[in-house]
Amino acid sequence: MTSTPGSGGPTAVPTPRPSERPDASDLPDRSDAPGPPTRSPLRRRFSRAERLVHRTTAGLALLCVATAACLYVPQLAELVGRRALVVTLHQWSGLLLPAPFLAGLLSPSFRADLRRLNRFAPYDREWLRAARRRDSRPGARPAGKFNAGQKLYGGWIAGAVLVMLATGLLMWFTWLTPLVWRTSATFVHDWLSLAVGLVLAGHIGMAYADPEARRGMRTGSVERPWAEREHPHWEEEKEEKKKVDEAEE
Repeated sequence: MTSTPGSGGPTAVPTPRPSERPDASDLPDRSDAPGPPTRSPLRRRFSRAERLVHRTTAGLALLCVATAACLYVPQLAELVGRRALVVTLHQWSGLLLPAPFLAGLLSPSFRADLRRLNRFAPYDREWLRAARRRDSRPGARPAGKFNAGQKLYGGWIAGAVLVMLATGLLMWFTWLTPLVWRTSATFVHDWLSLAVGLVLAGHIGMAYADPEARRGMRTGSVERPWAEREHPHWEEEKEEKKKVDEAEE
């Protein structure tokens, strides 16, 4: 047998004995090692204008709630101080709250989503029945681009903002109306603000529990498998809209 040069020489790193080999549990975890990302196909959910409207509205709403808490909770009022500044911030954030919505009406995609939110389909009633039974099985809650819960939330919060704005103006401009009107407005404004705070907390909690939904609002796109699982009638809505557009032309 002809040996190749160096085949009989010692190797640079000797093979360790079995007793010297590291245990598998001591090896570094390579499961999340960097590598080529595996990405699911994406689907566009929200335009830039829609995301801007949502962010601006959310900022103003949170400022409204935070300043309201500082006005009504004695401990917070004492901690923050500067009551006049807090009152001014609360008044102007509430007054400007409808502004992002009105600006969003210039966007065709925003108007299209408003029409979706304003229309209840047969599968929305099925979604509500499943929600009432707390049935969260896959396929038990069919939905279009927006589910029935999101449609109810959108309508309720829009109405609540209008009532809060009207009662807030009555409380702000006290010389415009008699005392009984202002007293009633204060009662409605205070209790409705509490309800709005609770509903907003629920909205934030549900968004926090669904990272893909948050990604859709943050980047504008969601993974297609998520869209097909959570909103199986979304594509059907697009086809219906295309037929309506073609019929109108």
